[in-house]
Amino acid sequence: MGGLSRTQWFVEGARQSFLGPAWLVGFGLAGIGGLAKMAGFSLEAAVASTLLIWAGPAQVLFFGGIAAGVALPAIALSISLSSVRLLPMGLSLLPQLRTKSTSLAMQLLASHYIAVTVWTEGMRRVPDVPRGGRMAFYLGFSNICILVSTFMTGAGYLLMTKLPPALGAGLLFLSPVYFVAALLRNARAPADWFALVIGLFGTPIATILLGPGLDLLAIGLGGGTLAWFLGRRVFKGKTA
Repeated sequence: MGGLSRTQWFVEGARQSFLGPAWLVGFGLAGIGGLAKMAGFSLEAAVASTLLIWAGPAQVLFFGGIAAGVALPAIALSISLSSVRLLPMGLSLLPQLRTKSTSLAMQLLASHYIAVTVWTEGMRRVPDVPRGGRMAFYLGFSNICILVSTFMTGAGYLLMTKLPPALGAGLLFLSPVYFVAALLRNARAPADWFALVIGLFGTPIATILLGPGLDLLAIGLGGGTLAWFLGRRVFKGKTA
């Protein structure tokens, strides 16, 4: 497949997304539509939130905060803190997508699409694509993810009154379960496994000590650094 044009790589990315990952994240965001309806927002606002925000936790904080009567500045701060987790994802994925001719505008556009599912699958699939076709493949893959998720957000809004509450909550839980499963499948280096263990066991402790928002930032920076350090020590020990 190395001789494909950029258009063909775009189509290939869209195809791979539509065959699985897009629907997994889409069903997860169906619950966002129901939450938006409960908060008193219109169908258009619910759909626009997926197109423009494209981050399930941030959408939950926004609609849930509005429904609970939380002040807008507090909602904005909590959303900003929850979105910090996307920064290291962008820093690790974007260098694999760009070439010497990739413009800053294109990199900024690509950064908007970064979310848990897109990052997880991108880190796994993009290295198999020739450098010249990676951005096209990524845009095809991520655009289908957003379009399917937008459709499912609207479907969730319209079906909210017909779905049992437990099913709606279960749909929201699909994304984190898929994320953890994908990380387990892709983990290869010692640092990967250390990061998974530290994240799984350290996040609840960080949440208790720091509260929601700062917990992910702390465990991401502190736990990730510790995992990298331990991974290097283990690797050196095996090669000594």
